[in-house]
Amino acid sequence: MVSRTVAWSIRAFFFALVGVLTFPLQPSGATAQKAQLVGYLVAGLGLLAWALTDLSPAAARYRVRVLPVILGVIAAAAGFASTAGLHENNCPIMLAGMATTGAGAEIDLPAGWLVTLASVVAIEANWIIYRGGSTLVSVFLLFPLVPVSGLLVGRLIRGRRVQAEQSAALLAQTQQLLAEQGRADVLGERARIAREIHDVLAHSLGALGIQIQAARAVLTDHKDIERAVDILVTAQRMSADGLAETRRAVHALRMDSRPLDAELERVTSVYGERYDVKATLSTGGAPRPVPPDATVALLRTAQEALVNAAKHAPGQCVVVHLDYGEHDVRLTVVNGLADGRNLPDGRAAPADPGTITGASGTITGGYGLTGLQERLRLLNGTLRAGPRDGQWAVTAELPLAPAPRPQDGTPQDVTS
Repeated sequence: MVSRTVAWSIRAFFFALVGVLTFPLQPSGATAQKAQLVGYLVAGLGLLAWALTDLSPAAARYRVRVLPVILGVIAAAAGFASTAGLHENNCPIMLAGMATTGAGAEIDLPAGWLVTLASVVAIEANWIIYRGGSTLVSVFLLFPLVPVSGLLVGRLIRGRRVQAEQSAALLAQTQQLLAEQGRADVLGERARIAREIHDVLAHSLGALGIQIQAARAVLTDHKDIERAVDILVTAQRMSADGLAETRRAVHALRMDSRPLDAELERVTSVYGERYDVKATLSTGGAPRPVPPDATVALLRTAQEALVNAAKHAPGQCVVVHLDYGEHDVRLTVVNGLADGRNLPDGRAAPADPGTITGASGTITGGYGLTGLQERLRLLNGTLRAGPRDGQWAVTAELPLAPAPRPQDGTPQDVTS
């Protein structure tokens, strides 16, 4: 509103200046003076109507329909007044230029050309009436250039304004997208933290539950208090380890994790010592760095599979195999089945392993493997669990960037 008020103050001053430069300098008694005065006054009334449509909220609703007419009246009246005076008093032509500039800036181009045409016709017609056959033919040819130039300047102003509005809209949209992206990142981070904590707690509490069940069985079935105390001590140590693992998991969300094979070596060794079973880790292919998200996903998969093995196949040997392919990495955890053909939840095993469903849960009745499958799917990976040759196998695969080729062209070694 302030900019419009300033603009109209400038236009009012400009209109008054044109009047001062035109009429006090006009010789008295000139025939054309009356016609020039009429044109000037009509142009002034048009400017007043234009200002009302621009500044008054009540008149603004009629602006689209009446503005082309108002600008046409101003342009024609100013053009008429400019060539009705003597050659040294043609200042009203500037009002015609102001009207066509407004037309170029504020109305459509076809309507703007009609406004300009009205001004040109008024200029030429009045010149013929009052100066026909006289000198200054150049006025007849050059004066129409003023309203035409005003229209072109108005279109330039309109283009700059539209560009500025589009830039402002684009900036607002970009800021909105950045805000939405920020909210999405926050939600994604929350989901990732929740998933990580869930997996760590499911692993730790599941293992702790097994120890408590074992202590209960020793006390109720064998009355062996010393053995039960040892089991409870182990359970207490496991709870402390679980708390440390939770802290480490939270810390890993902000820091780079250890190499995948080193992490798997740690959890496999801990599992073997904790449950007094044979647990081995083997690797295949050329070891290479694995992204942190992939490392965490495969590590949680191994932990979930090991806890399920301890729950549903106690005492069975476990083999963890990590294979580095050219375009992916594959983790396989294999353990014997307690009864040879039953799933961890006690159902009959299918003939062929397939992609897991919600049936394969954690030892606490949750959805550990299903949650891990969702985690791997976010990384374009897969998770399969099922019987294989009388054993239970959990296999996770994740795509990786192609491994770099040796500089000398020799094939890479395969370790196992």
